[in-house]
Amino acid sequence: MSVLPLVFTSGWASGINAYAVVLLLGVFGATGLSDDVPESLQRPEILITAGVLFLCEAVADKIPYVDSVWDSVHTVIRPVAGAWVGALLAGQSGSLSDLAAGAIGGSTALASHTVKAGTRMAINTSPEPFSNFVMSTAEDLGVAGILTFAMFHPEAAAIIAGVLLLAGLLALFFLISRIRRFLRRRAQRREEKRMAERVGRPPD
Repeated sequence: MSVLPLVFTSGWASGINAYAVVLLLGVFGATGLSDDVPESLQRPEILITAGVLFLCEAVADKIPYVDSVWDSVHTVIRPVAGAWVGALLAGQSGSLSDLAAGAIGGSTALASHTVKAGTRMAINTSPEPFSNFVMSTAEDLGVAGILTFAMFHPEAAAIIAGVLLLAGLLALFFLISRIRRFLRRRAQRREEKRMAERVGRPPD
């Protein structure tokens, strides 16, 4: 069976939470729930590192504005992680070239990361803080649920991930105006802070 559906789904999930993907796949492999997980993802040091970073992301991702800074830092990390996981899965399966799997995993992760980062920017334009927590929790549960589903039904999970990715891209298109307003507001705050520092007093 081709590993392509699992590569696509793991790439989509990596764009949302790469550490959760590495941690879940490693646990699936280490516990014997799946034979498709390469041994390199099951190593204790990889699982521990992924677990610690997942906890860091679980906190940072639920704090307004901190989540957008975190997303900016991970603009490179998530696509690279998606490509890395995809290449490892392909190497384990042998049904798809490592290069092709890496390209699919990385590009899918970049697309889903763009949706996540853009959506968070739009959410941060709202004054209430609860939407960040709700959105982050939904993302974590979605990644865990779909990735688990992909281990047993890879084709169906890939279809679900594809539909969610397409829906996210369409939603992002309609949220562009809110994102631009968020960026203008952030630039204005930075300018006010610089002005305040020049006159030697804190910003209002």
